[in-house]
Amino acid sequence: MITLKTPITELNRVGKTVSAKLKKLDLVKVEDLIYWYPFRYDDFSNIKKINELKAGDIATIKGRIELLANKRSPRKRMIITECFVTDETGSIKAIWFRQPFITKILKNNDQVYLAGQVEDDLFNLYFKNPSYEKIISFAGGPNKEPTHTARMVPIYSTTEGLSQKQIRFLIKQALGVVNQLTDWLPQEIKRKHKLIDLKTALADIHFPKNQQSLIQAQTRLKFDELLNLHLQNFLIKKEVNKYRAIPITFNEVKTKKIVENLGFTLTDAQRKSAWQILMDMTEEKPANRLLEGDVGSGKTVVAALAIANAVLNGYQAALLAPTEILAAQHFQTFKDTLKVIDCNIALLTHFKHEVVNTTDQKNADLARAKILRSLRQGELNLIIGTHALIQQEVEFNNLALVIIDEQHRFGVKQRQAIREKSGHVDLLPHFLSMTATPIPRTLALTLYGDLDLSLIDELPPGRKKPITKLVDPTNRQLAYDFILKQIQAGRQAFVICPLIDESDKLGVKSATQEYQKISQEIFPQLKIGLMHGRLKPAEKDEVMKKFTENKIQILVSTSVVEVGVNIPNANVMIIESAKRFGLAQLHQFRGRVNRSHHQSYCFLFTEKFSAKSMERLKKLVDCYDGFKLAEEDLKLRGTGDLSGIKQSGFFSPLKIASLGDVKLIAETKKASKEIIEKYSKLIDKFKLKNNIHPE
Repeated sequence: MITLKTPITELNRVGKTVSAKLKKLDLVKVEDLIYWYPFRYDDFSNIKKINELKAGDIATIKGRIELLANKRSPRKRMIITECFVTDETGSIKAIWFRQPFITKILKNNDQVYLAGQVEDDLFNLYFKNPSYEKIISFAGGPNKEPTHTARMVPIYSTTEGLSQKQIRFLIKQALGVVNQLTDWLPQEIKRKHKLIDLKTALADIHFPKNQQSLIQAQTRLKFDELLNLHLQNFLIKKEVNKYRAIPITFNEVKTKKIVENLGFTLTDAQRKSAWQILMDMTEEKPANRLLEGDVGSGKTVVAALAIANAVLNGYQAALLAPTEILAAQHFQTFKDTLKVIDCNIALLTHFKHEVVNTTDQKNADLARAKILRSLRQGELNLIIGTHALIQQEVEFNNLALVIIDEQHRFGVKQRQAIREKSGHVDLLPHFLSMTATPIPRTLALTLYGDLDLSLIDELPPGRKKPITKLVDPTNRQLAYDFILKQIQAGRQAFVICPLIDESDKLGVKSATQEYQKISQEIFPQLKIGLMHGRLKPAEKDEVMKKFTENKIQILVSTSVVEVGVNIPNANVMIIESAKRFGLAQLHQFRGRVNRSHHQSYCFLFTEKFSAKSMERLKKLVDCYDGFKLAEEDLKLRGTGDLSGIKQSGFFSPLKIASLGDVKLIAETKKASKEIIEKYSKLIDKFKLKNNIHPE
């Protein structure tokens, strides 16, 4: 018997190959499929007669197949599958490219649905690569309900070698056990907020009967996610308040000395945020704060002051970064920032480990085991790394402060893991999360209701705003000429591409393709580097080292350099296929070349500008305030995702709701208060380990 926990491998048509592909999507059990929501729909519900079709229509027809055959195209060296489909009003041709297997699935005289966009070759109408589905009739009954045509058809995120039809087939199987789910919302709450049942919502989110049923399903599932988020925030806050923390005494003298040796003046916003954090740490109540600041606003310095005070009090601090590159960069930054105090700092990632004492600056490439032993014995004051720091063998002696950079919500399990290895069973370290992802203040307070918020909303004095321009194909050479002049003046440049390798399907620039073009055709006289996620850690380190030392003049890269990379000498940013990125992510890229007194420039290259893309990208040209950009993007995109947040390292627990659902966010916040007050049994089910839909 299939249940929610049944492995996907027990479903029909799931062998080793398919299960491996599903696992890449984190689809392991039947329940995972039920919650694998579509990201859009093809509306093929408009069923027309053939004589009603017009060029440009997106429609479905029902008819009989005639003259189905494969043909070889002599010019394009490919197999073309052709047929005619007829109904009582006429006939239309259908063509498929590189899909010869269709003749094994469909046969002449089969009754089928065809769905897609109607094309026109000046002589006749035809379907090109339409979706198809054989009509199956039950004896003495109605036809089987279509899955891939003649309805609103769900489109899912997938991976190479896994088709939309395969995913739909498996999800239909999974929905057979949706009745095993318990609807966790009280009937009174559902009635008050006009919500449909959970089982109906899950069925209709995948295969909606019409637009209205889709909206009802989306509303119910968004409500669940947002309500659960508010309740989780409540529980996290309640859990944190059970524990005491180590009070950290503010060392005014040494803190002032660090600030005086920075070489620049702190902004008022930096001072205010630092003071809030330092005062949090003096309490026995664990600090739990989010430091939010625009790109280049100086969050790292504020974090350094908090770390310094933990170390000066004789305790340990840990800083977790999302990438190897950012962790290594923080290691270098803190060596310099904390040089006026005696601090042993270690870098520990999966692939790299290094130790330095700030006062003598002697680096040692110690063995991993020795670093772990020194950490356990309390000889190390600060350790910087990726999530390798929460592995089982990492133990602290007296950890008092944990800082998480660009992760935003240090998960409950990770908090628990750090607490258990902190050296204090009954004490919780102070927590500080940092983010450069611009989130409007009211939404940040809602999304992170368990955190106090500090905001750095001004840039360091003297920092020039980057000049941002849209560049159409006709002006590309002018942009290249300008870049060459900047390189000749001693500056450096980034070129950002959305993909690592070329993609015919997406038609966008790839890093490897652009690297070859720039190094061989555009700037053969310059030193060009390539950076992407598939490089080994040692290779990434080598590339970044050369770029830092100006041994690479132009770095071609994917979004791996988006967050935190600091190359003050680089002042030009080219972004290929700019419309493929969200505003928040484009703003992050632009921030990579606004790290010094040099005037910086950001060129947005794209082959085709739609009116919508042009409107959105012009916002970036006219504005450098990340928070205003987030609000503008929110207005432009309505209830869609706040553009670029998912791509930019922002971790959100939301799968279907978004920051754009402002009214629903407010509504669910009120509902959470009602549930907390009236439904104690329901709250008891919300343990911190629960997922979005608790059992």
